[in-house]
Amino acid sequence: MNKFKICLFLLFFFSHFSIYAYSSNPKEFVLELVSDAISKLSDKSLSKEQKIEYVENIALENVDIKALSLYTLGELRKTLTEKEILSYQSSFEKYFLKSLTSRLTDYSSSKFEIVGSEQKSSNYTIISSKITPEDESPEIKVDWRIYTKNPEKPLIRDLIVEGLSLARTQKEEFSSILSSNNNDIEILTKKLNEFVSN
Repeated sequence: MNKFKICLFLLFFFSHFSIYAYSSNPKEFVLELVSDAISKLSDKSLSKEQKIEYVENIALENVDIKALSLYTLGELRKTLTEKEILSYQSSFEKYFLKSLTSRLTDYSSSKFEIVGSEQKSSNYTIISSKITPEDESPEIKVDWRIYTKNPEKPLIRDLIVEGLSLARTQKEEFSSILSSNNNDIEILTKKLNEFVSN
């Protein structure tokens, strides 16, 4: 699950910290979200615990965790009972939030720039961006997959970091765990719970 944790770490950078409505325009949504994150991450008056609480609350509001959890199961989700799915989703959410908040870093010295926007369908828009660290590290290209079925409430469905999809990476890693355990959803759920407990 290491690749997924790296992607989540990057997602954390873009998670905002104050609870208010962002623009319904996907491009403005991402820009406002990141600007807020940079401001809050550099705020020395906020404790680590406060930042964790903010990140968790905002992730629950602005990342489509439920859809991500179902996607990561692939075709297996069609064979599961409602009880099994709900149990898995509960564990996935806790896993997601812990992974998201496992590292807190000040990115105030990095430059963020939106370089493009492409509406793929009525429900999806891809926002292309790049991060340029001031320490002369290589720039990082990040594409945001924004879900807009509800045009008033954009949701983050995926991040593609240097061509690596957060959602696809997690799906592949979970698929490996499942295939090694006869597609037993309870074993995957147990592994997620173990990560949360540690």
